[in-house]
Amino acid sequence: MNTVLTVVFTLLGVAVGSFLNVAIDRLPARKSLVFPSSHCDKFQHPLSPGDLIPVFSYLWLQGRCRYCQARIPLRVLVIELSSGLLFCLAFWRYGLSAEFAITAFFGIIFVVIVAIDWEHKLILNRVVYPSAVIVLIILAIDFLLPRRLFPDLLFLPPPKILSGVIGGALGFTFFLIFYLIKPGGMGAGDVKLAGLIGLVTGFPLIIVALFIGIVLGGVVAITLILLKKRGLKDTIPYGVFLGVGPIVTLLWGSDLLNWYLSLP
Repeated sequence: MNTVLTVVFTLLGVAVGSFLNVAIDRLPARKSLVFPSSHCDKFQHPLSPGDLIPVFSYLWLQGRCRYCQARIPLRVLVIELSSGLLFCLAFWRYGLSAEFAITAFFGIIFVVIVAIDWEHKLILNRVVYPSAVIVLIILAIDFLLPRRLFPDLLFLPPPKILSGVIGGALGFTFFLIFYLIKPGGMGAGDVKLAGLIGLVTGFPLIIVALFIGIVLGGVVAITLILLKKRGLKDTIPYGVFLGVGPIVTLLWGSDLLNWYLSLP
């Protein structure tokens, strides 16, 4: 049964990835996510249902538009496969549970943030702010649910909402300091993203998420410096690395933190 559900949720994730590509294309341009229907970006030709089958259509059409032969960005395939993998890993990790739904939902939010920052060097307020509101609503619902732990201390904030607020404040403040010290080193969007990451992962997992992003960014930066001798001059926005950190943390953050704390 779990195998069947794993396949089902993986395919669902791939289908969600198809919609994520629409969001990645249209959000930076301030276009509607619903209208007009999917079309070729070059000649505006409407796409048929057969052109929109996730993964299959891209491979069948060999990455080109059926009507004008314009090249379809490889990103379309990457996002669909990444979303499917995310749903698969989230279900494998948490099963059919609230943790699975939350991990999959916020995972795809960070996928969108990473992709848009990669292509446009933008971290959009219209993605970060609504996502932060949704996190706060989830934390508030958790706060209002009957508490089974410490029933005599209901006046204290429950751990989840407290850790979310602390995590958000820590992430935002940490990057704000760096932004104020060296404004050119990162954008204001990175500061807001760090705050969102803290809200989603909470404390102390915000430390794991930021550590992953910082280390990943450092490794890639060193690699790019070494490859510049070969003519590679492109730079990667820092939000790309920051956005990867919470995805990994949502899946394995507790395990990574426990492993680190167990080291002699």
